Amino acid sequence: MQFRASQWEQPLLAKAVAALGERFSASRRPGGPAPAVRAAYAYCAEVTRRNSRTFHLATTVVPRAERMALRSLYAFCRVSDDIVDGSEDEPPARLARWRAAVLAALAGSSDPVLLAWADTRARYGIPDAYITQLLDTLAEDLTTTRYESFDQLAGYCYGVASTVGLMAMHIIGYTGPEAVPYAVKLGVALQLTNILRDVGEDWQRGRLYLPLDELAAFGLSEADIAAGRLDERWRAFMRYQVAWNRRLYREALPGVGLLHGRGRFAVAAAAELYRAILEEIEASGYEVFHRKAHVGDLAKLRRLPGIWWRATRGYAP
Repeated sequence: MQFRASQWEQPLLAKAVAALGERFSASRRPGGPAPAVRAAYAYCAEVTRRNSRTFHLATTVVPRAERMALRSLYAFCRVSDDIVDGSEDEPPARLARWRAAVLAALAGSSDPVLLAWADTRARYGIPDAYITQLLDTLAEDLTTTRYESFDQLAGYCYGVASTVGLMAMHIIGYTGPEAVPYAVKLGVALQLTNILRDVGEDWQRGRLYLPLDELAAFGLSEADIAAGRLDERWRAFMRYQVAWNRRLYREALPGVGLLHGRGRFAVAAAAELYRAILEEIEASGYEVFHRKAHVGDLAKLRRLPGIWWRATRGYAP
């Protein structure tokens, strides 16, 4: 199977590496009262538990400080995304206000997510650039609803997912800049899985994230998406997408070995459990128009020993 050329990676790597020089200064730590900060972190943990059992499970084995920080990262991303996808009026204005509050990182915030996330940013020196890249891409999501090519789509995936992995990498700890390309690629892989799973849901919101040129190459149009046609053209298109997605995971997972300590298992678990969604998509005959593929809790638990072994022993490059 002939896959895409890899020129999409270079501009994303350049953005990711350039951001490393813009670390958040510890002198800007909000320094709120300890009980308030602890309560804020507990709130973020509950947000994570309610919204992502996979991420909540994956972070369970991480040391407590890093676990709280990772869950504050999740809560920050969850709130940011909900502003864009929510039904409330004027999401651009709400997102702009949220962005200003996030970047200000003021002491004494009454918002528990802002308080915990500001504390996390200062403790782990998370670069402002990754935060602004994420929020900029979410703002584009309010106006951009189609992507002509995978190169364009990869930029979107970097903005909403690779940036999150790069921020998580600062919390977990990593060996050096050589870890960055793996984080970028894993973010693209995770977001592509999300896109393949949510075709029908995204269409109902007026969005189509599948590359239009690739749809056309398989003889598909937006009319086919609207009709939810499960014919051989669609299955061939999805086989291609799933195979490409698996290749991205395969190339990204060796980067787990460049992370510190028990954070390796958390990242490996999050990645492999999400990759398993592809199996559910295949098992459904690529029916992603009217159902949302997911991996059950028991199936996740059964996979964990193998993931632990691979995260410990290392993934082959």
